[in-house]
Amino acid sequence: MEKLNLETKNLAKDKFIKLAELFPNAITETIVGQDEEGNDIIDRAIDADVLRQEIAEHVIEGREERYEFTWPDKRKSMLLANAPINKTLRPIREDSLNFDETENLYIEGDNLDVLKLLRETYLGKVKMIYIDPPYNTGNDFVYEDDFAQNMEDYKEVSGDFDEEGNRLFKNTDSNGRF
Repeated sequence: MEKLNLETKNLAKDKFIKLAELFPNAITETIVGQDEEGNDIIDRAIDADVLRQEIAEHVIEGREERYEFTWPDKRKSMLLANAPINKTLRPIREDSLNFDETENLYIEGDNLDVLKLLRETYLGKVKMIYIDPPYNTGNDFVYEDDFAQNMEDYKEVSGDFDEEGNRLFKNTDSNGRF
């Protein structure tokens, strides 16, 4: 019997190979760690500055204003999204209704892992994926999500009052904070 390969593609590696073929000048070497004997481990990497120069006449430099969606650990998330996994989806027929007739799947699991597994098999075939966020898991968010503040603390940090407690401006009904 032939053994199944359960590992998903390493998308980061595939993209790196394509970029290296198109832009060999943007490929460099970098030290990624040390082995047990203290020798440097060297790996190939993309020099983003060189790549930017190669692909455009006009480049956005630095932190110029641009639209973007960001969150804590976004870079880490991008690495995880492209990293391969060694997992599989297994149907539970006894918990399913009309398993052989339905054209739908109900999947429970880590959203990222499941999407990686579905990507290969269902690419171009799926009309919709509904992801139900994991409410009430007991886990806390990695970012600040409680912005409650009492009035005294607000007054202290708002800049609306001087050191003696005098109000610095008049709150008129034309003010957006009325």
